[in-house]
Order: sequence, then structure tokens, then C-alpha cells
Amino acid sequence: MDNHLMPRKARELSALAVTKLRAPGRHAVGGVDGLHLRIAGASRAWVLRLAVGHRTDAQGRLVVHRRDIGLGSFPEVSLADARDQARLYRRQVREGTDPLQQRQHAKVQAKLAATRDQTFAVCTAAYIEANRAGWKNPKHAQQWENTLKTYAHPMLGASSIAAVDTAAILAVLQQSVAVDGEKVSLWQGKTETASRLRGRIESILDWAAFRGYRQGDNPARWKGHLQHELPSRAKVQRVKHHAALPYAELPGFMKTLRQREGISARALEFAILTAARSAEVRGATWQEIDLPAQLWTIPAERMKAGKEHRVPLSKKAVELLEALPRFMDQPLIFPAPRGGQLSDMALTAALKRMDYADITQHGFRSTFRDWAAETTAFPREVIEHALAHQLKDKAEAAYQRGDLLVKRTQLMGDWAAYGSSKP
Repeated sequence: MDNHLMPRKARELSALAVTKLRAPGRHAVGGVDGLHLRIAGASRAWVLRLAVGHRTDAQGRLVVHRRDIGLGSFPEVSLADARDQARLYRRQVREGTDPLQQRQHAKVQAKLAATRDQTFAVCTAAYIEANRAGWKNPKHAQQWENTLKTYAHPMLGASSIAAVDTAAILAVLQQSVAVDGEKVSLWQGKTETASRLRGRIESILDWAAFRGYRQGDNPARWKGHLQHELPSRAKVQRVKHHAALPYAELPGFMKTLRQREGISARALEFAILTAARSAEVRGATWQEIDLPAQLWTIPAERMKAGKEHRVPLSKKAVELLEALPRFMDQPLIFPAPRGGQLSDMALTAALKRMDYADITQHGFRSTFRDWAAETTAFPREVIEHALAHQLKDKAEAAYQRGDLLVKRTQLMGDWAAYGSSKP
């Protein structure tokens, strides 16, 4: 070995001599190169200094990498035991092993062994609970729970979180599901759901690694990993656009709709007049409506983007609201017959009763967008604001700080007038 790497030989102290050491600092005790007793106040501990490698710097000088390894407290660990352990570590260095790294690895393995009972299902519940407060609404947590319970837990739920590997992830994402009467893999048949599921599993495994329940790379990661086995979403996704009514047919549809009775029909009509989403309409309360100002203000917590949205109400929309019954103990504008909100299928059911089973309520937002883009001169940003869409161009969004309410008031008035025109 190079002489530069050889520690200086220290006089070998006896056990009695070690007990008499009092001065603060490090005291070489001899017997094994690099073994010291470190004294700091009332604390006495064994420390072994090791050279675990070396390199030559830019000036050609030898730089030695040294590590200090604690061997325990004195006198709990005797001089003889400290020397035995020090000899073992020095032998490991000679054999090319870093004792400190090996000891840290042993600690990690011991911790993992102690947490083998942490199952994927247990970690899922813990992760959701840890993040619940940060999600904008309870529905978000419910979506996580439902997706994982349906597709992941049957295969992974009882598995140790430390044992989840790439093969297990692929088995979940490629499990067989029925789509339109045909058996296909989840990734091909329900690509959007499968993609969200993969991301959620990845987050749970990352959390488990942070908590020390598992180690190694995340087997659910996409980039540089699953992308080599699964086709990209763009290639396999069966895009199911919400079926929309051609805007040329809207006047005739609205005439038929207004002949229908029932709260679902009125909710559907109001949704079309305001170009709003189903959940926004079904959860609307009288408190959100300012009839004199002809304005509907939807609070941020009820909006998909988490931002308050003001909806100008056309004359037709105001007339619809004024004709509805109001009850002192009922804050909802469109309550279900037995109380509470209408179900998310109520508006779809209203369409089916009108023999329009091939279109959806959400599709009327597309109808509105097509009509506005093709038959009016309103700028794109006005139309996007009417739909409560976030502008994709961040620079444009930064400049467009207002909500263009005045222009949107005219737009929604024109939309209502078009829907009431002669078929």
C-alpha cells in the first residue's frame, strides 16, 4: 500500500490506561490502526477512521477519502470488542467493501423487514388520508378510492408494498375488461382510466418509499420504463367525445324540451342556456343567483378549475328561474323529487325520454362552442370564458385578467335567442 495511505502507528494502550483517559478530544488507543476513543464531556465513544479510497487532484496531489465509523460507547463496548470490530472493518476495506455503506444498507434492510406487513391497500388508505386536505373537493378522494379499489386492490391490495414490481403493475394495467361487449385490456379499452390509475399507483409507491416501506426505482413510472412496454395513450385511446347535437338542430330541440315537464327537463334547459356543466347546474343554489343583476356566481369549490365563475343570465334563463317553485327549506334550484341533488344521470334520462339517447348533456357545450365559432364574431377567449375553460396559452392567460363579463352577456343573450328561433 502507498505510504501516504498508511496511518501512523499509535502506542497500544491497556484497558486500564483507557479508563484513565480524561482530556476531551480523540485518543489513539493502538492495537488497530485508526481506532480512537473520543471524549466529549461525559460522553465516551469508539471511533474508527478508515481510508476508503483515494484520488489524484488537478495538481497531482494524492487526496485520501476517509470515513469515521462509530463502534459504540465506552465502557458498554470494551476495548477488546472495539479492536475486534475495527479489525473486521479494516479487513472489509482491504477486500474492497465500504463498511459504512454496508452498515447503512443493513439498517435499511432491517427497517424494510420490520415493515413487510405494510400492504398496498394499507398504504393506499394512508396516502389518501395524508393528501385529503390538499385536494380541492371530497370527490377527488372518492375518485382515487374507487379507481384503486376497482382495478388495483383485487391484484395488489393484500401484497406487501415492498414486493410490488413491474410485473405486478403490468398485470393491473393489462387486466381484461369488457368494453362494448368486447374483452380488451384495461390499457387499450379504458386508456384514460388506466393512465390515471398508473399515476395514482406511482404516487402511492413514491410515498411508500419516502416512508421507508420500500426501496429502489418506482415500477409504475412511465418515462424510461413502462413506455417501453405499453403503447402511448395517443395511439390506443378510444376517444369518446360527448355526443353533441348539431347546432342547426338546436331550435327544434329547445322547442320540444320546453314542452316537457319535470325538474330534470328544466335543469337540462338551464344547462343549455348557460353552457354549464351538469354538476354545476345540479348543485346550483338560490343563494348563487342574483336575479336583478341577471347573474349566477358559482363558488370556486364547485368549479372544475377551482376558480369562481360568473355566468351572465339571458332573459330566457331568468324567466326559467322565476317560473320555478321555491321552498324555504330547500336551497337547491333543481332538487331531486326526494330531496338532495339530482343524480348525474338525471339529465341523461331526460334526453332518453325525448328519444335523444345518442347525445349527452355535456355535448351541448360542444354545440354552443361550434355555434359561437362558426356563426358569430365573438373572439375565441370570450367563448372559452363562457365555457369556464382555462386558456392553454399561459402568456395569453396572464394578460387576460378579467372575465369578459360584458362581452359574455351579449354572447349568452345571442345564444338564448338562437335557441328560441324558429326551427
